[in-house]
Amino acid sequence: MTGPLDASRGGIRAVYRDGTGELHLDWPVDRVPEAIRDPKGTLWVDIQDPPGKSSPEAERLLGDVFKFHPLAVEDAVRDSHVPRLDDWGDHLYIAFHASFVNAATGDLQIQELDAFLGSNYLVTYHQGTLPFIVASHDAIHDDPRGRMRNGADHLLFRLLDRAVDQSLDAIESLDDRVDRLQDKVMAGQGRSGLADIFELKRSASRLQRTFAPQRDVLGRLSRDPYRVVRADHRVYFRDVYDHVVRIHDITEGLRDLIAGTLDTYLTVTSNRTNDIMKALTMVTVMFMPMSFLTGFFGMNFFGEALALEGQLPKWGLFLGALAFMALSPVAMLVMARRRGWI
Repeated sequence: MTGPLDASRGGIRAVYRDGTGELHLDWPVDRVPEAIRDPKGTLWVDIQDPPGKSSPEAERLLGDVFKFHPLAVEDAVRDSHVPRLDDWGDHLYIAFHASFVNAATGDLQIQELDAFLGSNYLVTYHQGTLPFIVASHDAIHDDPRGRMRNGADHLLFRLLDRAVDQSLDAIESLDDRVDRLQDKVMAGQGRSGLADIFELKRSASRLQRTFAPQRDVLGRLSRDPYRVVRADHRVYFRDVYDHVVRIHDITEGLRDLIAGTLDTYLTVTSNRTNDIMKALTMVTVMFMPMSFLTGFFGMNFFGEALALEGQLPKWGLFLGALAFMALSPVAMLVMARRRGWI
């Protein structure tokens, strides 16, 4: 038995539990038709292509070996869809999304998983590495006897459950970012927080648009009769459905919380602007008597005539004006403080 499967290196990987219960971690791809013909076995084929690019090998395997409908193959390898479920009789096509927060940039990333579920096989297709796929491979290696013994539909449940858990971690990370942003806003440190608020709002909207149809997909898996899903396994999908409903409710609450943060930011910004305007107005009022005095004596109505007649010394008038101009702002400041204006 080999070591854990490194799903991050890409390509086509097959895990096969035959009818006798023996697990083959590295089943050859050219022997996939042999595994498909085993009604008591369980086959999992995982196909990973580079981001934004599909490989001819993946299309050949899906179309020529598994005989999936060309429209279903095209949907899986070329188009990005909202979560959906299509019943093709002998197999189901499921488009499912998981989300995570990029640790380097803090951006929300949406990952798509396309799955084909048959009676004795599960085919998963994705572009780029999916952490929950890697974790599922490692779980199979750590517990070779217990994994894959319940059939392909139970294996699909395990994958979807891990995908939902990964999305829940992303939502908790966004919630922590909202809390930190609220603290910055309340502390008056959120001058550049408007862009962060709108980024979080877009992320919450994307999550809500993703989990609304995803809830419908899991609802159908948990209640509708399908040939490839055992009746006693629907309860597992119902459990994942409950988790998705809870996540959908959390995203709605997260949007409300972000909207409240935006209102708080605008209120704090408005209050800061009011404080600035109040300070500027107070400065203007403090210097208003000085401006009046200099303007009044600048008219030269009688100051020079009185000085010439000896009724008012020039220096006395000058020093008195200076004293008034020096004391009037101080008096205005004291009055404003006593009345609580500043």
